[in-house]
Amino acid sequence: MGLAAFSAVQAQNRSDTEPRTLHGQPVPEPSPDQSAGPISPGRGSSIKGKVAVVTGAARGIGRAIAVEFAANGADVVVLDIAGPVSVASDAKPATPEDLEETVRQIKAYGRRVDSIRADIRDIAALRAAADRVEKSFGKIDIVVADAGIQRWKPLLEMEDAEWRDVIDNNLNGTANTIRAFAPGLVRRKRGRIIVLSSMQGKHGTKDAASYSASKWGILGLMKSAALELGQYNITVNALLPGLVDTALTRYDKRLVESMGETGHKPQGPQPTAQEAWDTRAPTVPLKVGWLQPDDISPAAVFLASDAAAMVTGAEYEVTGGDSAKDI
Repeated sequence: MGLAAFSAVQAQNRSDTEPRTLHGQPVPEPSPDQSAGPISPGRGSSIKGKVAVVTGAARGIGRAIAVEFAANGADVVVLDIAGPVSVASDAKPATPEDLEETVRQIKAYGRRVDSIRADIRDIAALRAAADRVEKSFGKIDIVVADAGIQRWKPLLEMEDAEWRDVIDNNLNGTANTIRAFAPGLVRRKRGRIIVLSSMQGKHGTKDAASYSASKWGILGLMKSAALELGQYNITVNALLPGLVDTALTRYDKRLVESMGETGHKPQGPQPTAQEAWDTRAPTVPLKVGWLQPDDISPAAVFLASDAAAMVTGAEYEVTGGDSAKDI
């Protein structure tokens, strides 16, 4: 089919019906594989028939993304260490029961699911997981690198091991996830990779330098991977949540810090959750003290969908409006 004929066929299904010509000659257009395609219902939320792998899926944002994928038609493999990660994690560890709850919620949508317990710091374990998924599901279409830990401690008081563990888990673990699962996407010459950074990856964070550094690093990793993998029709993007109510953030120190960011201190030794909410919410454009995991997951579905075919190397911020305060 010639270029002009191809353009005519394309025009039948697109919103701009005017011929795309310049000086009487057809203007080149991308192939169907290089385009989000014509408008169709649900194209930004349908990932039917896709196979997704989500790390850190035992709870929080990882679970929300995994279940949201299932709700929109994908089969999902959920991966989590489901146990203690490091003394450098301020949050209580996820459990095998947490991971099973994610599995239960995915099954409720009638989707196929498998769970794998693995440490993202162990690239050999991730490569074994990738082989297992390829054999069991026949393919991998979407990879989400969500697993992470957070340490709240002044930089000059932090032990060497605490610094290393946060960087090793968050940054190196995300790189390991890409390195282990991307080869399958390259072989199929298509796929979606979504990494989880944070708004703390775009600005400094008092008493959480290791976390901010790791999340800044993830943005550089994402953009570099997007440059390298684009030739294989693979997109790589980052989700940047604002403050989200998960086990990673639901403890006294984080509440104190969230208030400190607004210039306030708790009235007593520790703030109540309500006090922290009431202090922070007025400073956020959408007037919420923090978001929920389910506020983040719809953006992941879009980035995983065919509608995001031309989105790569991008930072998608879901913050309730905190993004408006940053340059």
